[in-house]
Amino acid sequence: MNRQSDKSLNPPSDPERAANRAVSADAPGDPVVQDPGTDQREAGAAQREAGAASRAERSDPAARAGGEPDARAAGGATRIRAAARRSGLPRVAIVGRPNVGKSTLVNRILGRRAAITQETPGVTRDRVTYQAEWGGRAFEVVDTGGWEPRASGLQARVVAQAERAMAEADLLLFVVDATTGISPEDAAIAARLRRGDVPVLLVANKVDGPAQELQTGVFWSLGLGEPLPISSLHGRGSGDLLDALVERLGTERRDAPDDDQPAVAIVGRPNVGKSSLLNRMAGIELAIVDPTPGTTRDTVDSVVEHDGQEYRLVDTAGMRRSFQQAEGADYFALVRSFEAVDRADVALLVLDAPEGVTEQDQKVAVRAAEAGAALVLVANKWDLMDDEARERFEVDLERRLHFVDWAPLLRTVARTGRNVDKIWQHIDAVLAERAQRVPTPALNRWLEQATGRTPPPPVRGRSVKIRYVTQARVNPPEFVFFTTGPLAPAYKRYLEHDLRRGFGFQGTPLRIVDRIRKREDQRSGGGSGRRQGPSR
Repeated sequence: MNRQSDKSLNPPSDPERAANRAVSADAPGDPVVQDPGTDQREAGAAQREAGAASRAERSDPAARAGGEPDARAAGGATRIRAAARRSGLPRVAIVGRPNVGKSTLVNRILGRRAAITQETPGVTRDRVTYQAEWGGRAFEVVDTGGWEPRASGLQARVVAQAERAMAEADLLLFVVDATTGISPEDAAIAARLRRGDVPVLLVANKVDGPAQELQTGVFWSLGLGEPLPISSLHGRGSGDLLDALVERLGTERRDAPDDDQPAVAIVGRPNVGKSSLLNRMAGIELAIVDPTPGTTRDTVDSVVEHDGQEYRLVDTAGMRRSFQQAEGADYFALVRSFEAVDRADVALLVLDAPEGVTEQDQKVAVRAAEAGAALVLVANKWDLMDDEARERFEVDLERRLHFVDWAPLLRTVARTGRNVDKIWQHIDAVLAERAQRVPTPALNRWLEQATGRTPPPPVRGRSVKIRYVTQARVNPPEFVFFTTGPLAPAYKRYLEHDLRRGFGFQGTPLRIVDRIRKREDQRSGGGSGRRQGPSR
């Protein structure tokens, strides 16, 4: 397989590769320099986020051990930071205990079903940011998991994510359940919010009629002002809530920024290290990391800056064998994962190296190639393999992913951050290849040589000639061959491979299209038959 790869994690028998591993594992990083253009408001938000992260670590050591990036091991943390508030839009975080309807409220605000909802508590885990607009005022909405005062294990990590969202928000929507009254968890959250300096709107949800509205008076005792009665499921009172929200944010009208960052989807099977990889690339904990397969359900969409360029990193839920095996929230998580691949400019396919390449990995690679996304293969957990296991993986890769032999391969250890920083080089390289345009004269000189070496095979006893070729578009590159007959699939593969030998296109799929034009003798012989394809 002619696959570009990185061998820096091979056994230490090679002195140069062993030295590379030693440098990438524990090289101390320089202090992070604050962007001179960051205003005081962004700096304050960053400080609050850092404080929340520190409190979360002190309260739950397991969370720190489970996947919080180490600035030294991240390898490039001096150049990578989450682009918090880069859009300049105010941020509204929706908080509350589990199963009070926070995600349903997010969908009501957005006017579409973006957040995954289900009656079962604890569906939302990561903090997920969306862009919304009301009355000409654009803002960001952050959906969070359920906040509980004495959480442990995975739920403690969910609470830590909610704390970070609360710390960096401009406005908080505290959602309570009007049908159950004030719970001890509600009282604990209210006490926490009263001590903070972020303004709060108290939202009494599940008020489906006047009878329930009378029950909202009890929430005055929380000390957070007037409760706003709404039904996020049916939309009752949502307009009044949004009016109050915009009034609190101010009257400044600012359009949502252009979404021009390259979209990078991190995809793969459950529990292969996708969220750990995202956190290492960003230099902060953007997604919850836990040994339990299927921890990530929503697509965690974050803007990350690296070397002055912004990228939109999308952590996706683990893609299981089939939709038939997924139910409820897991099913919708898979749907959103495939949608993320379809919208991506680059797909990072994370492989569990000790387990080898599976059928599901093949399906994800096919999906990315058909969607036109550039593809980078990331063999994670490389440190858990001996020489024999690594040789088996190479053979498995050749056999199962031969159809994307143009995709570069990188061997990483997301747990320690080893080789993770090199992913950025691969992303930039495949994006450049995906946007490459070859001039038509150069293409036709190549075509003359390629067809001279191997002419197109005849179809139904008739010879096929390729008159000329041109590149129709980029991202991904598409080449149109004007022919006198259809090109066989095997010959299209030959043309694709020869194009790559001549012009590169490493890491990006190519689309080969044949346009059939009538032969000259058929044109002059009375024009019988229907013309296929556009005329020249």
